[in-house]
Amino acid sequence: MTEKSFFAGFGGQGIVSLGQLWVYFAMKEGKNVTFFPFYGAEKRGGIARAGVIISDEEIASPLVTTPDSCLVMNTDSLLPCGKILKEGGLMVINSTLVKEEPKRSDIKIVKIEASAIAEQIGNIRFANMVALGAMARLTKALVLADTESILRKFFPPDKHQFIEMNVNAIEAGVKAVNF
Repeated sequence: MTEKSFFAGFGGQGIVSLGQLWVYFAMKEGKNVTFFPFYGAEKRGGIARAGVIISDEEIASPLVTTPDSCLVMNTDSLLPCGKILKEGGLMVINSTLVKEEPKRSDIKIVKIEASAIAEQIGNIRFANMVALGAMARLTKALVLADTESILRKFFPPDKHQFIEMNVNAIEAGVKAVNF
């Protein structure tokens, strides 16, 4: 199994953190990973992207040029993701913020109100964790077993107060796409 994913949004949405956590979960599940972030120079509001690969086999290149799946967290990311997503690929859209439709008909589109769900949980800043849960469920790239323990190892002690909210957000993302 190899899953090439591309996460896109704007600075402040936790895209780079999402990519880091995505590969951390995969490493804890014994998979090979690559993580290639890129972002604008702005502190908040600029572009934020992360290309990640999870595989049971060795990974030859960290570049995600034709992803199997894309996460679109804002409207400005819809077109770039639409251009690179492979034919038949999965596009997960944060429909709270993205109201436009993709220009492609040869891909699978799943809309999830990641930002709205995060607000219901208690803070919009957990939208990236809602998206993580949804992407894991849809791609089947992550098992998400022992989520709390993995988050406790990933986050420094001063962030442990947010672990329960992160777990709730991830679970809400999984449930939002539960078929």
